[in-house]
Amino acid sequence: MTWPCRALACWILLTTQQAGLAAERSLTPQDDLQRCIDQAATGDTLILGPGLYSGNFVISHRLSLRGEPQAIIDAGGRGHALRIRAPGVRISGLRIEHWGQDLSTLDAGVFIEAGAGQVEIRDNHLHGGGFGIWLDGAPDARIIGNRIRGQRELRSSDRGNGIHLSGAQGALIQGNDIAGVRDGLYIESSHHNRLIGNLLHELRFGIHYMYAYSNELRHNHTRNTRTGYALMQSKHLDVRHNRSENDRNYGILMNYITDSTISHNRIEGVRSGLSSTFVDSQTAVTGAAGKALFIYNSLFNRISDNLLANSDLGIHLTAGSEDNRFSGNAFIGNKKQVKYVANRQQEWSYQDRGNYWSDYLGWDMNADGVGDTVYRPNDGVDKLLWKYPVARVLMNSPAIEAL
Repeated sequence: MTWPCRALACWILLTTQQAGLAAERSLTPQDDLQRCIDQAATGDTLILGPGLYSGNFVISHRLSLRGEPQAIIDAGGRGHALRIRAPGVRISGLRIEHWGQDLSTLDAGVFIEAGAGQVEIRDNHLHGGGFGIWLDGAPDARIIGNRIRGQRELRSSDRGNGIHLSGAQGALIQGNDIAGVRDGLYIESSHHNRLIGNLLHELRFGIHYMYAYSNELRHNHTRNTRTGYALMQSKHLDVRHNRSENDRNYGILMNYITDSTISHNRIEGVRSGLSSTFVDSQTAVTGAAGKALFIYNSLFNRISDNLLANSDLGIHLTAGSEDNRFSGNAFIGNKKQVKYVANRQQEWSYQDRGNYWSDYLGWDMNADGVGDTVYRPNDGVDKLLWKYPVARVLMNSPAIEAL
């Protein structure tokens, strides 16, 4: 049996295989990495020493690939850097770069096929123009502690997403730092996944949901994106303890969201227009809305104990967004607190628990912490102008004064 490696390493590998034990084997860039992957026994660990490993590598059985500092996999500008086809594979400690940029073929730094369940991708640094990590229906993946960077010289629309889940279930996406790609985390048709403690910045959307059910989003942090959390066409989302900081357009966007919980989130500094705070000028949006929370055609949601602060608009409800419960939210320092136009009156409390409004001008005679007069976030003039913007030319007319 001929191995393209040092004789001592081969002898150690063969003897541990004969003993029925998983082996650890150290490699250098002079070794044929694909052949070493193919000939390793199930459960073995290949440790990549410092240097450049050039190629597009496929893992077809369970093993671990671990990089020492400065171990780099370079895909040569085409295809996937790593393609995983087997369950139970572990990838850690590697720098992965220069994979393909063809979004139609889903070029990715790490591409995980549907049959590759229980894969773990941990503590890697990925830098490239295509998708960072694509999870293609594989169940129960763990993607933890990775640093993913896109190629800023590409237009935002020409970049891949940082981590993309398609038809995946049971995944844990935790503690990743993602910037300079298109969307940080994109979840489509993927159910029962957890996104926890990720940092997402200088992006189009920080987290983007499409047709996803029963997902959990907790302790994530977006900043300097076009939209922090774009929640679309989904239901049974549990969105708690997340932060949106200096995002443009929207902090949280709810578009056709049903029966979900939006609670204990901090949304601050959502502004419209361009800003020098964006590292990537392509993510800035001229005429952006500056809405901390935008709710569009979304029903039966529980929205409580959120901070909506220092934004152009605190909350905007429109397009039949009804039967939502609001309580315990704090609206602080927004240029306008609420924009709401509908045929039905919106109740701004639930079970006698209201919200905090920084511009409340009423009184609390019994000092119980609840205002004695009802706070009305909109008046008749607001509603008239939202329905008929051209009426602004009449602002100084006697009719407007009477209203």
